[in-house]
Amino acid sequence: MNVYSTLQKTERQLVSDGLVKPILDRKADKTLVLLWSQLGDFDNLEYAWWLQRESELLKTKRITVKAIGIGDRNSGIKFCQYTGFPQESLYVDPTAELHRKLGLYQGLSVKVPGLSAKNTALINLMLMCAGIGSPGTLSEVFRGYKGDRQAPQLIANDQVIENTPLPAIKGKLFKLAGGENFQRPFELATLRLQNMTEVLSNWQTYVPNGAYLTQRGGTFLLDTEGNLLYQHCDRNILGFAANMSDPLSFIREL
Repeated sequence: MNVYSTLQKTERQLVSDGLVKPILDRKADKTLVLLWSQLGDFDNLEYAWWLQRESELLKTKRITVKAIGIGDRNSGIKFCQYTGFPQESLYVDPTAELHRKLGLYQGLSVKVPGLSAKNTALINLMLMCAGIGSPGTLSEVFRGYKGDRQAPQLIANDQVIENTPLPAIKGKLFKLAGGENFQRPFELATLRLQNMTEVLSNWQTYVPNGAYLTQRGGTFLLDTEGNLLYQHCDRNILGFAANMSDPLSFIREL
């Protein structure tokens, strides 16, 4: 599969103005193309967080970011409002057609007689959350609780985490629990809880069609001539990067 050729021919609805437009910009020096799963997927909220955190790195490396998520325009608008990801860089693909064209992992596909596609996908998603058909998911969940000295500190000491089922949490509590300058115990898990609360509170907006809940995504970095500089194809939930401690490390290595 020629990734560049496929993307070059692809048009999708752009969230910012609702118009169907080409994904690739031929003027870009390098383009980071992100095939995101359902926009309510926690992976994508977390990925967008890292992109915002590393925005200066992306500018320094002259990288243009384009993302295509599963959902509709309302999903995209809500996603951008919450994450801060720019609407002019996000396209939507309601049926994951582009994901299938690029051969991305469709996730667990256990058939359940008598159930609709949406409910079958939900059951398969729950099984994947338990690690079935989704190798590495459970270890990544546990990493969020136990901390990671190879990952940077995620929450500033003066930051307050709100909008979770828990009382407001002050960042300095993580310092007391584990120290500073690395991912402390429960730090990542707290951010993921915040994302979960956001999605579940707005489920119908984020997931207008649940039939594609298990579809995984992929990351593709292209130069201006269409050469594929890097790729990562997701094989599990919470597996959107080869190095989850530093998901954009491949850009630093350019």
